[in-house]
Amino acid sequence: MALQVGIVGLQNAGKTTLFRALTGAATTGRDNVGMAAVPDPRLAQLAETVGAKKVTPAAIRVVDVPGTGSELLGNLRQVDLVLAVLDGWSGTRDPQADEEELTLELLAADREHVQRRIDRVAKEAKSGDAKLRAQVANLERLAAHLENLQAVSELGGDVEIPPELELLTVKPMMRIVNGPGGIDLALEAELAELPPEEASAFREGESALAEVVRTLAQTLFLITFFTAGEKETRAWPLSEGRTALDAAREVHSDIARGFIRAEVIRWDDLVAAGSHTEAKRRGLERVEGKTYVVQDGDVLNVRFNV
Repeated sequence: MALQVGIVGLQNAGKTTLFRALTGAATTGRDNVGMAAVPDPRLAQLAETVGAKKVTPAAIRVVDVPGTGSELLGNLRQVDLVLAVLDGWSGTRDPQADEEELTLELLAADREHVQRRIDRVAKEAKSGDAKLRAQVANLERLAAHLENLQAVSELGGDVEIPPELELLTVKPMMRIVNGPGGIDLALEAELAELPPEEASAFREGESALAEVVRTLAQTLFLITFFTAGEKETRAWPLSEGRTALDAAREVHSDIARGFIRAEVIRWDDLVAAGSHTEAKRRGLERVEGKTYVVQDGDVLNVRFNV
C-alpha cells in the first residue's frame, strides 16, 4: 500500500522506540521504514480451514520520520497519518503541553508553507490571469485562518484546500503517551524483537499496541481482503471503495494485467464450509468482474491469463 504512517515526537519522547515496537525492527538511523502487522483473528481461522503452510498478516507502512526542523516537516508532508509520541515516562514533561507544542509547530509550518505559495502565485498573477488571482485570494483566506492558530481541518466551506500543498494540519493525527497512563513502549519494543511464543509468555493477551494498529488502519480507511490457499493464506490492506482489479494489482501486477474474473466468498462462509470445494458446492462462492467493489472480509481468488 502507498498509504503510510509517520511517527513524530519531541526529543526523547520515544519516537524510535515506538517505531521498533510497531515494526519489530532493531535498527535505528535516518531511514527507518518498516511494516506494522494488523492483528486480525479472521486470518488464523482461514489459515486453519485451508491448512495453510504460511500465514501473512496485513501490514501498514510506518516511517520514523527523518530529519529535524524544516527537513522533518517536509518529510512529514509525504505521510497520510501523523502518529505523535508524548513523553509520559521521564517525569520532566507534560504530555498535554507537548501535544500543544507539536500542534503549534505543525500550524506554524503550514502557515509558512502557504505564505511561500502565495508569494509565488502572486508573482504569476501579475499577468492578469483571473484564475491565478482567484488562487491568491483563496490562499490568503487560508493563511488568515492559520494566523489565528486554527487547524485547516476546522475550515469552513468558503476556502478550498489545494491538495498539492500537502498541509500537515489536514492529516489525521493519533497520539500515544509513552509511559504511565499510556503504553510502556520500551517494554513493547523489547517484546517485539522476540518470537511470538516467547513474547506471549510475558503478557496476557495481545500487544498493548494491537488496538493502536487496528485504529490506524480504520483511520486510513483501510479494509482487509484475503487470499486463502494451502501454500499461503494472507491478509491484504486495501483502501475502501477499491475494485477487484485494484485488489489484484496489490497481489501482483501480472495478475491485474491478465485479470479474467474474481471468485469471491465471505471469510466466515469459507470457515463454516470447511473448504473451498464445499463452499462452491453450497453455492457460497460467486464470480465478479474487474469493477466489483471489494468488501472487508472478502476472500478473493483471481483467475488471470498472461
